[in-house]
Amino acid sequence: MKPFRVHKGRVAPLDRHNVDTDQIIPKQFLKRIERTGFGEFLFYDWRHTQDGKRVPDFVLDQPRYQAASILVAGKNFGCGSSREHAVWALADFGFHVVIAPSFADIFANNGLKNGFLTVVLPEKQVSEIMKRSQEQNDYHLTVDLEQQRVHDEHGLSGTFQIDEFSRHCLLEGLDDIALTLQHEADIAAYEAKHPMAAYAAHEGQNPKETRDR
Repeated sequence: MKPFRVHKGRVAPLDRHNVDTDQIIPKQFLKRIERTGFGEFLFYDWRHTQDGKRVPDFVLDQPRYQAASILVAGKNFGCGSSREHAVWALADFGFHVVIAPSFADIFANNGLKNGFLTVVLPEKQVSEIMKRSQEQNDYHLTVDLEQQRVHDEHGLSGTFQIDEFSRHCLLEGLDDIALTLQHEADIAAYEAKHPMAAYAAHEGQNPKETRDR
């Protein structure tokens, strides 16, 4: 997982509330076992007609929002099923941050575990960011996790809260595996003292082979 500290990027507005994970990445695209390759199916049902043709005016396909890396949306973003693929699809498409007045808890947690930041701002500030991204060409925001601050070059500024443990993990690029490996020496010491290891040593066997049996 890559560290997240400060990100500046183009903003794309998705002016919808209650965006659920089945809209973010529809169920028929969940067959892949990798974390990549989901971006092309992001918001598939909104970006395509029933016969599979592209909807030309969907916001993410408008030229002015190409290469956007910050998505701003309505409240309760990421509701619905707990599929982690929703975060993978957003990240694979090129987004690093979603800003909204509120998020579904499981979606926000999945984001944190994948180095993907969910920023909660007051609804009034979210509406202003939405408005500016719709009215101004090439509208950019800076999201500063170190300062827990969002700002643009035109005077808009807001702060957001995130628990210190999650902030630490994002800043240092630590997922669950990396957190566990920080204690690798302690784990090895514990395993060496385990009765199974002592038995294996007495029998002249490899402790791992004994455990695998």
